[in-house]
Amino acid sequence: MKLVLVADPMCSWCYGFGKEMTALQERHPDMSLEIVVGGLRAGATDVLDDAGKRFRLEHWARVEQASGLPFNRDGLMARQGFVYDTEPVCRAVVAARILKPEADLLPVFRAIQHAFYVDALDTTDGAVLAQVGAEALSAAGYPITQDEFLTVWQAKSTIDATASDFVRARSMGVSSFPTLFLSDQGKLHRIGNGYAHVDTLEQEIGALLAA
Repeated sequence: MKLVLVADPMCSWCYGFGKEMTALQERHPDMSLEIVVGGLRAGATDVLDDAGKRFRLEHWARVEQASGLPFNRDGLMARQGFVYDTEPVCRAVVAARILKPEADLLPVFRAIQHAFYVDALDTTDGAVLAQVGAEALSAAGYPITQDEFLTVWQAKSTIDATASDFVRARSMGVSSFPTLFLSDQGKLHRIGNGYAHVDTLEQEIGALLAA
């Protein structure tokens, strides 16, 4: 029995949901967590203009109200020529999985989210992602260098593995992020669709286990 989270690090509701996932893991230390990256805007090529930034700030305000997590609005508005392509950031999560398959990926996932939403770093840049990813893995007890991370992140096999995650997410019937499943003997049970508080998730898990 394990949890399966389908999400994208540059999805604002996924960022808010990260806190709830950490709390859920603390309540269920016996359950492992698998993360499938969804590719919210994978391959996007359009530059984010001021209207697009303001649109996202509206979403950010709702996520901030629901989750209490901070957002760096000035950092987003100051960014010039930014293409909101989420493939690179998803690939960083996959690279961490390839480098340290035994590691819990949630701290890495949340570190990348923090880099984008709070530190206002360019998480479409490989060097930035390699630094954040390597530091997060190392902090979790899996020492890795930035160069090692970047090499894996750049590999064609990692690009292909990331694309496979996107296909898998669609095959699971996921159309919005985050979506959380409980996997029991290979069968997936959806327990969360969109942002939800940990207590709500706990109730859903309890109902499934009782059934």
